[in-house]
Amino acid sequence: MTPLHQIATAVRANAVLAASPSPHPTPSCPQAPVLCGWVFDKTGQAWLAEGSYLFLLKPLRIVLIVALAILARTLIHRTINRLVRTTNGFNGSGSAPALLRPLREKMPATLLRDAVALPERRRQRAEALGSVLRSIASAVIFVITLMLVLSELGLNLAPLLASAGIVGLAVGFGAQNLVKDFVAGMFMLLEDQYGVGDVVDAGQASGTVEAVGLRITTIRDAQGVVWYIRNGEITRVGNKSQGWAQVVVDIPVGFAGVREAAEILRTAAAKLADDPQWSDDLIDPPEVLGVEQITADGAVLRTTVKTTSESQWRVGRELRRCLTDALDRAGIAERLGAGRILLHPAGGAVDQPPPPTATPAGTAGPADTGQHSGESGLGTGSQV
Repeated sequence: MTPLHQIATAVRANAVLAASPSPHPTPSCPQAPVLCGWVFDKTGQAWLAEGSYLFLLKPLRIVLIVALAILARTLIHRTINRLVRTTNGFNGSGSAPALLRPLREKMPATLLRDAVALPERRRQRAEALGSVLRSIASAVIFVITLMLVLSELGLNLAPLLASAGIVGLAVGFGAQNLVKDFVAGMFMLLEDQYGVGDVVDAGQASGTVEAVGLRITTIRDAQGVVWYIRNGEITRVGNKSQGWAQVVVDIPVGFAGVREAAEILRTAAAKLADDPQWSDDLIDPPEVLGVEQITADGAVLRTTVKTTSESQWRVGRELRRCLTDALDRAGIAERLGAGRILLHPAGGAVDQPPPPTATPAGTAGPADTGQHSGESGLGTGSQV
């Protein structure tokens, strides 16, 4: 082909290309091809179709994640509230909230008959556990939602998780006492170690529990003082209201007539057990165990009785009254008191022996006086 023919062929090819219409540019969006194609078909703009994933699909997905998180949190909180409040126990029937039914419950028998204190105890325990469950659910949902949103934004989560772990460690170290209080309170509620209305000995204070929380336990002592004790500071607690109790009464009866005194105590204790006013508070009849110890004043007889919880104090007072009255009627108390004069001066009390009758004046030395100055009288022998 001659050069002239080559030039003519090139001119015709350029003319054909110039006459044919140029095709429209096609968008490139592999993340969401369907959405990209739909936007391109509607608008005909490639740049708008390519940006639809970033400006339209991502915000919609983030909004959907947040909406689902809010919905899940609402449903979980509503379920927990229903488990806490859906109960007929607050009207005095004694039914426990649904949240507490899988957990063990330890409470005094007297509280089971109390239509006011029992629902309040259960309500506070259920509310505290419900608060813990709601907080845990909210925290878990928030963390999951935050991670999903950050992932949608294309952020690398590994450095963020490492930084969050360091910050959490620092916060936990600084607030370890607060965390300790909450953890101790949670286990205390789960195990039902004590509740509203229980008489407890928490070490720092002893008295009746008035309120139970995750961080603070409120106790009112016998003098009416209200103590606020952090749950993390309670290392041991003695509950005097759970199960049963035992009254122990020790009475000195002297050296003479121990058998007679023991029989008198058994008779008086049996009368107390037969009294209808006190029989409901006694689990077992009173028992005179015999001589518990020997002191300078003579033999000490021990009497015990097993009672229902929270009735040991009034039963103990009545038992001591019955026993001392019986000994007084039998004349044993007079024989014990005949050999001792108990002085109670305003400046302090010291037991003094009676003045000597057969000893000549001036023969009683200091050693004799000191021998009797440390002895105690009858009134200190009984205890619970």
